[in-house]
Amino acid sequence: MLSDFSFHHIGVATNDIFLTTEYYLNAGFISSDVIEDSVQNVKICFVSKKGMPLIELVSPIDDKSPVNNILDKSGVSPYHFCYEVMDIILSIKQLKKIGYIPLSKPVPAVVFDNRLICFLYNKDIGLIELLENKVL
Repeated sequence: MLSDFSFHHIGVATNDIFLTTEYYLNAGFISSDVIEDSVQNVKICFVSKKGMPLIELVSPIDDKSPVNNILDKSGVSPYHFCYEVMDIILSIKQLKKIGYIPLSKPVPAVVFDNRLICFLYNKDIGLIELLENKVL
């Protein structure tokens, strides 16, 4: 089951996506454009560097954004790992059997060309995001 999951990125919560992006650029990373996702109520930017994991910077659009809770508790910090899966519904069912709690139903993500995503939580592992693989 989990061996079929493919690592995709690390999500990092930030108050100021532009300031945090600048730190990564100074470290030799390249960045995507900043995209606003009104469904998730966040701004997102990816930073990448050869040989390094892909990093998704996530900042709140307003005070109702779910990322505010993470920022209030931990400040700017990594907060989730994302895994690409072939069948998001089946993967959620499998994860529920081993103690993961879905935090919402799968929703389309603007930043991933409306591919489905879902966040799940396990008290012994933390927060993960599932990203449904593109249909080939």
